Amino acid sequence: MTELILSQIQFGGYTNPFKLAAYILLIMAWIPIVGWVNVDSQEVRTKNILWTGISFGVPAAAAMLWLFLPFYLIGILLFIITVAATSVLYIMHRNSLVAEFERVLTIGHLKSLVSNDQKKVDKITKGIVFVTANKNEVEAPAFKTPEFFGFKLAQEIVDDAIWRRAMEVLFLPSTEEYSIYYKIDGVSIKQEPKTREEMEYLVKFLKQMADIDVNEKRKPQSGSFTARKQTKNFVFRVNTGGSTAGEKIQITRIEEESLMKISEIGLTKSQLEMFDNTKEDKGIFIITGPAGSGVSTTFYACVRNHDPFISNINTIEKKEGKTIHNITQIYYKLSDTGTTSYARRLQTMSRTGPDIIGVAECEDADTAKVITNVLANDKKIIYVTFSAPSVIQAIVKWFKLVPDRNIAIDLLKGISCQRLVRKLCTQCREAYEPNREVFKKFNLPADKIKILYRKGEIEYDKHGKPMLCEKCQGSGFVGRTGIFETVFFDDQLKEAIKKATSLQEIANLLRRAKMLYLQEQAIRKVAEGVTSIDEVIREFTPKAAAEPKRTADKQ
Repeated sequence: MTELILSQIQFGGYTNPFKLAAYILLIMAWIPIVGWVNVDSQEVRTKNILWTGISFGVPAAAAMLWLFLPFYLIGILLFIITVAATSVLYIMHRNSLVAEFERVLTIGHLKSLVSNDQKKVDKITKGIVFVTANKNEVEAPAFKTPEFFGFKLAQEIVDDAIWRRAMEVLFLPSTEEYSIYYKIDGVSIKQEPKTREEMEYLVKFLKQMADIDVNEKRKPQSGSFTARKQTKNFVFRVNTGGSTAGEKIQITRIEEESLMKISEIGLTKSQLEMFDNTKEDKGIFIITGPAGSGVSTTFYACVRNHDPFISNINTIEKKEGKTIHNITQIYYKLSDTGTTSYARRLQTMSRTGPDIIGVAECEDADTAKVITNVLANDKKIIYVTFSAPSVIQAIVKWFKLVPDRNIAIDLLKGISCQRLVRKLCTQCREAYEPNREVFKKFNLPADKIKILYRKGEIEYDKHGKPMLCEKCQGSGFVGRTGIFETVFFDDQLKEAIKKATSLQEIANLLRRAKMLYLQEQAIRKVAEGVTSIDEVIREFTPKAAAEPKRTADKQ
């Protein structure tokens, strides 16, 4: 055997000890590559036997051929080329399977080999410190570990969401990737997607911070964490839940802002005056609007419009909302359904003698009956909320809840219905002069209004990079305001509605009472430069497709 090898080496010209040493060194350099492919192919879950076999078999054949070739340089080049070719093929294959930050021999990877790890960690954190649900600060994990990749993604997304003023970030799984949506000023805006591999790291990290079960991927779960930036705390609620495509996750920013006053919710000057003038009148005021239109904010503003040190104020609500100081808030919990009803809880509360009562989500006849009975026996001020698209439809619904029209109307002091529109950014909005047809279409006085406003166009620098407005981050809007359709009932209007024989007749009576419809109030906001025509059209156009579905346990 030894003689055979020696004869082969002699045939290939390997009597030169330097050539033999080069041969051995290249073989020794190649063996670790085979070992890495063997281990890495298992970690990235690709075909381990196939790729290990290719990375070993092809160069091994070239190495044997090298021994027999009479030309040393041709043999060495053949071996180096086969090792390089099989290695590059495997790297291209494995890089296509993993997240971007796990890819090797890319420009980013090569730069990372010569950069300082601590500097990179400091750059990634962007001044954000995570605090878990258990009040523990999260230290940056070791560089290039699975935990670090989750930490890095969480830092990027949370920092971007805070800067863009996103109140909600939704991750929806599909076969290949996760779609990401930011909810900014009530509008869902799609972001760049993330791969499923990236999301595995992120979801695990977020779950650990929120102190919820990492292994549970089907049942709804909820937790929270805090992101501290520049001494300011941002609290996020984490909701997870399973779906046929995979695990959904949603992070919602919990606002710590103070409750709005009634003068801040968007009422016009005349509407605000009517609220103030009738504030102490006994009776029922109904607050309506579709879901997500800010009804709860108006409900709290109306209740807080009274002095809690002079009046005893109580509210009953079906879900926990914002805390109102010096007001008694009662929450009807899911556990109460087995022992009592919403109407009975309201009846019990009314016996404690409150002067002002707030009833959120009055959607059943029993609750409405308790409200009317309370007023019949003891005159109070009662604020009631339920869902309705307009004041007229609210009247129709109230008649269904309280079949006796005389009682239903006699006890009413007023009704409001509302929508929310985004407010134009005053820093980058653009003034323009619309054509005459726009004034006619929206019934705008062309002689009084010379210009309207719209969102500003994004400008770009000489390198093609967008120069975003620091106030609105390029969205063109900052915050939202309410648009209100309101009517206050005097004795004359009540008597006329009692005698009305059709819905159209009731609508005509409301118009005579100078009630402006929601769309008309919205156009007034356009004329004032508060919002744009496009935003009004977006809000009042029926939605063709539903927004991205939320997690099942959204609160």
